[in-house]
Amino acid sequence: MSPADVALKSEPTGITETVAEKVVRSAPAPVSQNPQRLPNALAGTESPKTVRPIAALPAPIPLARPRRNNSPHFQARVPVITGEAAYRGSMPVDGIISGQLGAAGSALTVKQRPRSGPVESIPELDGELSFKDMLRVNGHIAGKVTSARGTLFVDPSARVDADIDVGVAIVSGIVNGDVIAHERVEMGSAAVINGNISTRSLTMKPGAVFQGDCRMLKNDSGDQ
Repeated sequence: MSPADVALKSEPTGITETVAEKVVRSAPAPVSQNPQRLPNALAGTESPKTVRPIAALPAPIPLARPRRNNSPHFQARVPVITGEAAYRGSMPVDGIISGQLGAAGSALTVKQRPRSGPVESIPELDGELSFKDMLRVNGHIAGKVTSARGTLFVDPSARVDADIDVGVAIVSGIVNGDVIAHERVEMGSAAVINGNISTRSLTMKPGAVFQGDCRMLKNDSGDQ
């Protein structure tokens, strides 16, 4: 009967293991802690919740701004002349020149140092200047200005140290040279002409200064 006793004794042992398994199953398994961990952005495909969207990220720091030519030491001046013209001569520049030169056409931008006074002693253009329809002088030029039938405007802030041969001359600034206007000459209240005038019609407003000789040209019919 001893073998049967041994078989009977093994039964309570199986019951004990079954209870132990129930105890192990009822206990919290360490695997259940994995969902509480934050997802790994490197290992998983889901991005962490703490990552802010791109729109919420701070704006990138702007790079250094490009240098501008209009610094306190250089600035763009009013063009010395305004209009279509052909020029041959020299142009002294104390500043920066940018643009393109070509056979078909050219465009230049000149930025120079601020003026120390109302009028510079050195002309900004010194040479021969010719135009067709209209030309406005805003600065200091020298040499010769010609146009068969064009109209020349000399602004109050302008100075022209040149001989002028145009169709119409409207002077509001300073002209040092002979003026030939085949149609008429108009002098504003602040105009100063130091030279001879040859024209068909001369108009002077009060305050204008004229030092020289005036010669009246004949009309096409021969009358003065």
